[in-house]
Amino acid sequence: MMNKKAIVLLSGGIDSSTTLAIAKDLGFEIYAISFNYGQRHRTELRAAEKVAKHLGAQEHLILDVSLDKIGGSALTDEITVPKDRGNHEIGTGIPVTYVPARNIVFLSLALGWAEVIGARDIFIGANVVDYSGYPDCRPEFIFAFEKMANLGTKAGVEGERFTIHAPLSNLTKAQIIKRGTQLGVDYSLTLSCYDPTEQGKACGHCDSCLLRKKGFKEAGIPDPTIYYNEN
Repeated sequence: MMNKKAIVLLSGGIDSSTTLAIAKDLGFEIYAISFNYGQRHRTELRAAEKVAKHLGAQEHLILDVSLDKIGGSALTDEITVPKDRGNHEIGTGIPVTYVPARNIVFLSLALGWAEVIGARDIFIGANVVDYSGYPDCRPEFIFAFEKMANLGTKAGVEGERFTIHAPLSNLTKAQIIKRGTQLGVDYSLTLSCYDPTEQGKACGHCDSCLLRKKGFKEAGIPDPTIYYNEN
């Protein structure tokens, strides 16, 4: 397994950072890919850069993809980010923070890069917490994309099979944090907030912040996040 290349989708949050650490622990040579997709903040890209460096990625590619020109999400359009929702609300329906076709686009670009550099493994941090809200985080989607990848690429049709890994699929946020801590992830470098300041401070009230807080609490690990609005 040593020196086998893998592409890891890296947003700079808890899930993708832990996924990168898992791929590295499995012996892969890591090539991280992040996206400047017109999101309402760029601080997550700075977090991704820090994480990639901290965890020893061989290369970190940041691509510009203007999903804000499509809009339709609170992360890419003039739509208010929901705050202080309860667990039942967070787990029901598809929230306005869903970005249309985001993971389809990101995985496709990661697949292209993988084919070019000779990587046949792609890692994404989809997990059980996201299933109810984001359709492109479900196991059915991951399986379908893998099938498509092997049908629609030169490498795939020539027998060099691609594998899409979602190692967090069956883990809760607390379990993800525990696993990442074991693997040496510095979560103070990560950012999960949907509505942070330009300085990288988290709001503490969006769905992502609430899930992050809950995860650290349930894991029994101190949350290193700096929140700007705790009132």
